[in-house]
Amino acid sequence: MVKTFFKNIGPGTLVAAAFIGPGTVTVCTMAGVNHGFSLLWAMVVSIFATIVLQEMAARLGLVSGKGLAETVTQQVKHPILKYGAIFLMLSAILIGNIAYEAGNISGGVLGMQSLISKPFIGFMGIEINILSLCIGCIAFSILFIGNYKVIERTLVTMVVLMSISFIIAAILTKPAIGSIIKGLFVPVIPEKDWLTVIGLVGTTVVPYNLFLHASLVKEKWKGVSDLKTARKELYVSIIVGGLVSIAIIICGAAIQVSEINNASDLAQGLEPLFGNLATYVLSIGLFAAGITSAITAPLAAAYVVKGCFGWKQGIGSLKFRIVWMLVLGIGILFSSTGINPIEVITFAQIANGMLLPIIAVFLWWVMNKKKVLGRYRNSKLQNCMAGIIVITAIILGAKSLYTVVFG
Repeated sequence: MVKTFFKNIGPGTLVAAAFIGPGTVTVCTMAGVNHGFSLLWAMVVSIFATIVLQEMAARLGLVSGKGLAETVTQQVKHPILKYGAIFLMLSAILIGNIAYEAGNISGGVLGMQSLISKPFIGFMGIEINILSLCIGCIAFSILFIGNYKVIERTLVTMVVLMSISFIIAAILTKPAIGSIIKGLFVPVIPEKDWLTVIGLVGTTVVPYNLFLHASLVKEKWKGVSDLKTARKELYVSIIVGGLVSIAIIICGAAIQVSEINNASDLAQGLEPLFGNLATYVLSIGLFAAGITSAITAPLAAAYVVKGCFGWKQGIGSLKFRIVWMLVLGIGILFSSTGINPIEVITFAQIANGMLLPIIAVFLWWVMNKKKVLGRYRNSKLQNCMAGIIVITAIILGAKSLYTVVFG
């Protein structure tokens, strides 16, 4: 049974690898530092929303044999509406993923900076962080191999290591169980910190994962006959990923500082547990988190472009590689030019929260197309849950935009 379970690990775990990135570590830590356990409920909501939306994406990929972007472009018949949909998807994913990629690489850099001093070199009057280039090269190498199994095994290994590390760390902080339960099930909305709630949603319900999952299930399984297995693997992966995020918030609540600027600040919460090893433990976790997400973000962007333009070639084709190279390259550029990594990471999560409604509406619409899914289209219950998630995402996105523009 255990052997069968590990054999079926794949796309769901890669989705978890995508959202357990530096953004998760940073935003969840800041939520714990600033609000203790009071925002744990936002993670419960995010986990539920992720399971509902990712199940739809997986079902679409297995039943139709097509990705989300490809399906949307084929089902929208009116030329103007079709090009409008393509523009929205490409804008949302490419812009969002470039911001997310910069945050991913910056997070990995945060981890390595605690171990390597003075990682900057001068070039034409600009200081360039060589650690960003190193992380970019690692991500480039894994993606360039173009083998799904290599990518899957690399990410699964890193996710398992991160999960064990953060969950054990949370347990060792000996938190008050009653306070945790209250935080999980009693919603408390901070009046002047809506962006933290948006960030927690954006770091878990990642828009590009909907495209990525619909495409990757076709790489792993044969078709609708494997839907039950795909669902089981998804549920376990997302719940474990959510527990990791909750564990990070619990660790963050133990940090006795009011401002976080670097990995050393984040490590303070682990010092009582690991002593001087705290910095190294967190550095390895951040580095692994950065690598996993630095691989999945460009990969998802390439799948979106492939679907929008109807390319037949897959992960090893030149066109596919050019897209992920572009996203990875711009991410490295933004990350290496001295922008505050914490600010980049936080912005990426907020951007995700604002882009989610656009992608969720497309997915919700497609999942009700009988021509696409037949008897596997959404049930009334699934539509009800999806509707609540979409409406909530729209409200949160609008609130986030208002807060950013008008303060």
